[in-house]
Amino acid sequence: MIVSVASGKGGTGKTTVATNLALSIGKAQLIDCDVEEPNANVFLRAKLDEREDVAVDIPEIDDEKCDYCGKCAEFCRYNALAVLPSKVLVFPELCHSCGGCELVCPRGAISWRKEIIGKIEHGRAGDMDFYHGLLNVGEMKTISLLKALKKKVDSGMDVILDAPPGTSCPVIETVSGSDYCILVTEPTPFGLHDLKLAVDVIRKMGIPFGVIINRDGVGDENVERYCKENGIDVIMKIPHSREIAYLYSKGIPFTEEMPEWREKFRNLFNRIIEEVGK
Repeated sequence: MIVSVASGKGGTGKTTVATNLALSIGKAQLIDCDVEEPNANVFLRAKLDEREDVAVDIPEIDDEKCDYCGKCAEFCRYNALAVLPSKVLVFPELCHSCGGCELVCPRGAISWRKEIIGKIEHGRAGDMDFYHGLLNVGEMKTISLLKALKKKVDSGMDVILDAPPGTSCPVIETVSGSDYCILVTEPTPFGLHDLKLAVDVIRKMGIPFGVIINRDGVGDENVERYCKENGIDVIMKIPHSREIAYLYSKGIPFTEEMPEWREKFRNLFNRIIEEVGK
């Protein structure tokens, strides 16, 4: 069972939900897919004792073989190659490592080098199996790192994927293949605006989903009204609570100090299993 936790915007409590849900269901795997700014381990405190670099292939041009015909640049839809009269420029940050340029080169002038874009770290926190990705500063190839990170999904376990915020390509890559998606929002105008964007994306992907309203009571009722009018299940409300906020500020999952919420998250997960039929 793979459940992704996403949100239309940052700061809604997505990681709070992901970590508390994973801790509540017991033996599970949590993967923090927000590779540009992972923070799930702030709460899990897993001992990260395994690390591996993630690299992508970048083309190299053999100037002795190249006749600057320009076929490689014509093929590349990402403009990662520019052919000058006596030089081929390679822009690694634009390259998608598809290998097409090598295929169309009539002179066999293209080879490949590895470029490290980030790393994956692994550890455990009790019964929890935990992974997160760390994209190198200034690196743009988020999707390549996410693809490598998602290969760590253990099909024999219940898996929680903590997605990046927003509705862009990294979110789609993370959520793709999930059995269910939890959208976390807040009852504010910004929360509603970005929830609508997220709902549109998840519906187009055809993934079953439900909404958790975090900090319930801090704003208005427009989020709940929108969900009701559009047939969207509000599967949980987490109140605007000083105690929860205090625990969050200390890096403590609130289910550790508020056991009644552990039971609520466990019941929520069982409800999702029943809905999905797994």
